[in-house]
Amino acid sequence: MKVVALYSIKGGVGKTSSAVNLAFIAARDGNRTLVWDLDPQGASSFYFRIKPKVKGGSKDLVAGKREPDELIKGTDFENLDLLPSDFSFRNLDLVLDARKKPARQLKKLLEPLRKEYDFIFLDCPPNISLLSEAVFAASDILLSPIIPTTLSLRTLEQLKKFIKDNDLNNLALIPFFSMADRRKKMHRDIMENLLESHPEILNTAIPYASDIERMGLERMPLGGFIKKSPSTDAYNELWREVLARASA
Repeated sequence: MKVVALYSIKGGVGKTSSAVNLAFIAARDGNRTLVWDLDPQGASSFYFRIKPKVKGGSKDLVAGKREPDELIKGTDFENLDLLPSDFSFRNLDLVLDARKKPARQLKKLLEPLRKEYDFIFLDCPPNISLLSEAVFAASDILLSPIIPTTLSLRTLEQLKKFIKDNDLNNLALIPFFSMADRRKKMHRDIMENLLESHPEILNTAIPYASDIERMGLERMPLGGFIKKSPSTDAYNELWREVLARASA
């Protein structure tokens, strides 16, 4: 089992749409796949048409009062399940802090699912917090979307420094460009410069596109309502790059 976290210090960079679409592709390719929605806003749960609980079921899970199997829901897509979020996740740092070895709690919770799934995708809220540390400890791959703006390098460097300072040597940080608009000279220039100076960034960029925005109306991954587009091609190529990088 591989745990893939979609994470960025910055919000609004396409974490959820990437988590949902990459999980869909992994499941489509025959992998048993789970998405765990860790964001109290419940955007992944919304995309999969699953109403999140409002009485803290996921919070009880992290607190050790419930088992993951009690909360996992099937989606409309074969091989693809969801562990939905709820608004109690806004207090998740407090729940973790009350546990012994809080940064190890997510990894402990995921252990029983190791035989059930090939990939688990974590859709993470932004910022650096105790939850972030738990995500880093539980994950094999940290996929970090960055928008091609002047702040993108700063957030990437902050994340790299945090990983280095905390000796997270087994965590593979894989950044990629998200919401990229190649019509903008600034976006093109930043992507070209960062790819040259930061070879860890994937070559595939996810475009700023109307069909990705339409996911909120359709409430499903791109592949659920459109067969082929530049966006679906980009996500397919991104997943191939992620697998190749992880294997290397």
